Amino acid sequence: MGFPYFYGRAAEQYAFYRIPKLLFSDERFEALSTDAKLLYGMLIDRMELSMKNGWTDKDGRVFIYFTLEDARERLKCGTEKIVKLFAELDSEKGIGLIECVRQGLGKPNIIYVKNFMDDTSLYDW
Repeated sequence: MGFPYFYGRAAEQYAFYRIPKLLFSDERFEALSTDAKLLYGMLIDRMELSMKNGWTDKDGRVFIYFTLEDARERLKCGTEKIVKLFAELDSEKGIGLIECVRQGLGKPNIIYVKNFMDDTSLYDW
């Protein structure tokens, strides 16, 4: 049986964003917008690149770089909406799925993507 080759962008057709199902079924995340859940999936996806690049802090925590512009390009929406989505996810302003650390001097924020699955209260023992 002969299968065709992938050409150009066709190779991307099997690349997916993974969005945890619990973001849609757990009551803790009911207030989170669908767009914020999608952004969180994109941030999780970026973690793979950070791990490959060895981007960890002095405590061994993996961090990512994902600018407002990156999010605007991916989600095709304005800066105001992107700022709102990051705020929904943020540990200071929102639900706490991410923590943003400002670096200043025109450098992008460091973003720690939080692992809500480490919460053992989610498991029925």
